[in-house]
Formats: sequence, structure tokens, C-alpha cells
Amino acid sequence: MSSLIPTLKSLRDPVEVTRRRGLIDGAHVAPLVLYARDLAERVGSAVPLADPLDGGAEARMLILLETPGPRMLGTGFVSRDNPTGTAANLFRFLEQAGIPRLETVIWNIVPWTIQVPGMPNRNPSRLDVAHGLRHLPAFLDLLPRLELAVTAGRKAEAAMPLLEERRVPSLAMPHPSPTYVCTSPDVPRRIAACLAQAAERLAAPRLTERLDITRSSAMSRS
Repeated sequence: MSSLIPTLKSLRDPVEVTRRRGLIDGAHVAPLVLYARDLAERVGSAVPLADPLDGGAEARMLILLETPGPRMLGTGFVSRDNPTGTAANLFRFLEQAGIPRLETVIWNIVPWTIQVPGMPNRNPSRLDVAHGLRHLPAFLDLLPRLELAVTAGRKAEAAMPLLEERRVPSLAMPHPSPTYVCTSPDVPRRIAACLAQAAERLAAPRLTERLDITRSSAMSRS
């Protein structure tokens, strides 16, 4: 039986995939779903959807990966719950950092699939990334509460000038693929440090809001 609480690699369960697909009409994710479907028609390739259990258009933090892997086609989602090593690592690192799931949305700098069935997987080329960047502004327009972006991997770092132009602070971390994470103990340390910093930045506005409320209450009593 599929759990209502998402767990590591929970999208390997077809029942959970079906349940998740039944949530894509939610107000917080519907604009991103429409965007992805329109983009898929324009580029002529599958575009996995943002996970409806994440923050969707209400997210304050964007996690920008590189490109969907072939196994995402089985679930149809860009999700930390996908049955892949990359997703599992991201799930663990985000849990460790204590970043609330509803504060985040996960996307790819090249959001459509570039993998060819039956062929070895390939990394996005410069042309792929340049093409993806042309479509990223329209996606960012759908995130009115965005306060922070974390780019994962060198390809995703190409979005930093655009984020700076839009005055969205950004942090960079290594890609959470097992290929990279297992390269050196320094890689998981850098990912953990980056997400810990992201968690601090997300918490800062909430702390400021609480202090403002406290000051207002104190002034009203005086």
C-alpha cells in the first residue's frame, strides 16, 4: 500500500505514481504543469512535471538540476522520490538540511529528455544548455515567492547570470549523482554545506517576521 508520507524512492511504487498524478491539478502546481506540457509540445520531447508534493509555484527555493534521466519517464515527475540514486541522494541531503519540502521546487536547466532509448546516457551539451536557458525565464515567472536558487552541477551553474539579473540569490553545489558523490568525501561535504546555508537563508525571513510580530505586540501593550 502506498504511504501518504513520501519516503525514499517512493515513486518506484506504481500506486504512488498514480496517486501523485492525481494531484497535478492542485492550484500550487497547475501553472507549472501547463508550462511543462506546452514546453514539451514546442521542443518535441517529454518534459517531466514538477512534483505536486513540493511547493510548486509557491516555492521559495528552486533546486536546479541538469536534465531528466531516462527513469524519470517512468514516473513523469522531477522528484526527490524518483527511484534513482541521484534522487535518493537529494532526498537524504534535503532531509539532513531540514529544508521544508513545501519551500522547494525541483527543475532542470534542460527540462526535456535528451536521452535516446537504447543508447548510453549523455550529459547536456553547451547547445542543450543554451536552449534550456532560453526557456528558463518563463519558468521563473511562475515562481512569485522565489527567494533563493541552488544550482546542482556545472551545467546548472549556467543559470547564475540570469538569476543575478533577476536579483535571485543563488548557491552552487555539486550534482548529487552517485557518480559524483562517490568521487571524494569532499563532494557530500560540499553538498551538505551548501544546503545548510540554504536552510539558514530560508529561515532568516521567518525569524525576522517573528521578531517584527513580537515588537508590534510589545508596542501595542505599551
